[in-house]
Amino acid sequence: MKTIIAAYFQNRSGSRASVQAALHTLLTVPWPSQREFRACIQLLSVLQWVLSFLLMGIVFLFLLIYLVFTSFWPVSALYLTWIIFDWDAPEQGGRRSAWVRNWPVWNHFRDYFPIQLVKTHSLLPSHNYIIGAHPHGILCVGAFCNFITESTGFSEKFPGIRPFLATLAGNFRLPVFREYLMSGGLCPVTRRAIGYLLSQNGSGNAVAIVIGGAAESLSCQPGVTTLILKNRKGFVRMALQHGAHLVPAFSFGENNLFRQVVFEEGSWMRGIQKRFQKLVGFAPCVFYGRGLTSIHSRGFLPYPKPITTVIGEPVTVPRIKEPSHETVDLYHAMYIRSLLKLFNDHKAKYGLSEVDELRIL
Repeated sequence: MKTIIAAYFQNRSGSRASVQAALHTLLTVPWPSQREFRACIQLLSVLQWVLSFLLMGIVFLFLLIYLVFTSFWPVSALYLTWIIFDWDAPEQGGRRSAWVRNWPVWNHFRDYFPIQLVKTHSLLPSHNYIIGAHPHGILCVGAFCNFITESTGFSEKFPGIRPFLATLAGNFRLPVFREYLMSGGLCPVTRRAIGYLLSQNGSGNAVAIVIGGAAESLSCQPGVTTLILKNRKGFVRMALQHGAHLVPAFSFGENNLFRQVVFEEGSWMRGIQKRFQKLVGFAPCVFYGRGLTSIHSRGFLPYPKPITTVIGEPVTVPRIKEPSHETVDLYHAMYIRSLLKLFNDHKAKYGLSEVDELRIL
């Protein structure tokens, strides 16, 4: 019996020593510094954004389908009923939420790159505007941060102006994801949706359109400033029909966030990309960014490269219900001149050299 008791206390003594050793080791491990903790939060904020845009719509679609075959089928039925009655909401101004636009997570998202918004001219609340956002890049990070969140202070820099960002109409067919998009101020890039904002939503609306679209993303690579714009004139026609002023905006650094495998024009892979783009509305790019563990690893997250979005001088546009081709061409040329001036005036300040030129196709 004495032997058993002695062994018991010896075992307890050994366990206590092991716990003490483990606690000592834990206390001697250096805790993350404030800078490292902040960098981790910023990385997680970008991760949630990327996953939201890549997976949220698909996940909720399959979840609602799955619930149909369970005892929770009323959830799917109620949401389907809601969608039917609310189907036209994205094309009728949507449902902007100041609360969503001011989420603290967007400040961490902004600081990860970092992203800043530069104002060169005022926008008057008595007018409506179409902002041409350039370049597209891979994921339009600069356009999202500046026009869909308040982290860069859009409303402070342009008081009385309500910014919207046009994106693929198909995104608004995905359950729950559509609510998320509308809450920030995203709208379908359709004539009906943009026309509503410019004619039936009062004044002080600024609709940002990424003019180059999916075609421009195919030529996105670091150090290259190529825009698809020469034959993109629909936004100018809409501006004339609604009397909305045209405003160029350029995000310096947007093309540096990812590395892309660019296939040559005429190659079979480029042909597949273009056919896919015509069918679905976006181009399947072969790209990579950084991974979760290190900036030197490969993954799907953007590299932390600075983005500076400069809002240029508005081009005053008259209201012409049925503008002629010559009138559209005239204001299209004026817009391009304003964009080139913006680019040339600011390129040396934000990462490019004086000899870099903006190539417009």
